[in-house]
Amino acid sequence: MSGAGAAGQDVVLTIDAIGVRGDGVARQDGRPVYIPFTAPGDRVRVRLGGRHGEGSAATLLELLAPGARAAPVCRHFGACGGCALQHLAAPAYVAAKETQIAEALRQHGLGAAAIAPLLRLAPGARRRARLAIEHPRAGPPLVGFHARASHRVVDMRECAVLDPRLLALVEALRQAASRFWPRGSAGAASATLGDSGIDLLLDLAAPPALAALEALAGFAEAQDLARLAWRAPGLAEPVPTAIRRTPRVVFSGVPVDLPSDAFLQASAAAETVLIAEVLAGIGAARQVADLYAGLGTFSLALAARAAVQAVEGSRAAAAALGSAAARAGLARLSVECRDLEARPLDPAELGRYEAVVFDPPRAGARAQSAALARSRVPHVVAVSCNPASFARDARLLVDGGYRMVRVQPIDQFVWSPHVELVARFER
Repeated sequence: MSGAGAAGQDVVLTIDAIGVRGDGVARQDGRPVYIPFTAPGDRVRVRLGGRHGEGSAATLLELLAPGARAAPVCRHFGACGGCALQHLAAPAYVAAKETQIAEALRQHGLGAAAIAPLLRLAPGARRRARLAIEHPRAGPPLVGFHARASHRVVDMRECAVLDPRLLALVEALRQAASRFWPRGSAGAASATLGDSGIDLLLDLAAPPALAALEALAGFAEAQDLARLAWRAPGLAEPVPTAIRRTPRVVFSGVPVDLPSDAFLQASAAAETVLIAEVLAGIGAARQVADLYAGLGTFSLALAARAAVQAVEGSRAAAAALGSAAARAGLARLSVECRDLEARPLDPAELGRYEAVVFDPPRAGARAQSAALARSRVPHVVAVSCNPASFARDARLLVDGGYRMVRVQPIDQFVWSPHVELVARFER
């Protein structure tokens, strides 16, 4: 490896590992250098850039000798920001995700945790996507994901991650975009594939006029959408234009109506695996709290074997779950809308439960974990898409007397640097 260099200098480095954002990591005078689209073992010529965290960024100029590489499966790889790891050979790919979890735990003094092998899932199954849309002042509309670290839209012609039904919608949006976005404007399309079809939410540059509303309704008909809604700057709530079928997803045999822009696990396959891990983690518990319950992915599965209190901060999601439980006659499932960061369940409230499941957003569940650490709940199951915030919360639980008995990584976000996990804690 060459000696220290300044920004703008070309140096030769060898990639040691993959960082949490998917970049290859080399060392320059003991400091990390982050180089996108490189693999462990690569010997590369790079141009040093500015500071990046505790080290610096760099741009790949030339691959001198390949390391643990595989051929990317998508022509857009390297431009599109949707995937960061398609170029890794399978062992390096698995190691990158498992190491991310292990390193996060180690940083919080939990290096002895038992981490199961990464459970890999098939690509081509992503059922939710937020697509960027741009109608340039010159040229046709662009529809796709943003380029890495850029607002530039990569015009998507293929995607190995999306469910084919969502990918087909990309071309339809490209053909129709000029009717909904004037030249020089940009927007987005959030598409969710439910059990009754696609629920599409368009972010427009301005509220549509009558002709555009008619065109939107025609688009929904032509694409057989379950629902099409729009929003524009200054409007807080989506406005439905066409509801051809009630957008629904079925959890454990129970249909749940989808609020606009609702959260779902990335794929149905991932959902199945996560539910199995959660059910295994609660053991024989008969009284369970499902915190950050969302639309009931876990609540409805848990209710088949236990009395469940579901707690969710989103009013729309809590209402959808409550209505679904009522329609299904699930008297053993109750739903509460509550901000768990501002008002977590305290140890006295937690005392009635034999198990607690929590699946917070990326920021984690600091306040609720601190309260759990002071409780006597025998079984806790944590679901997380962020190893860093999970490790922080796990430290709180362990300091409160819990043992972390299992961590299962799940490759829900295929070819991205992100990784899902389910962890079990016991007293």
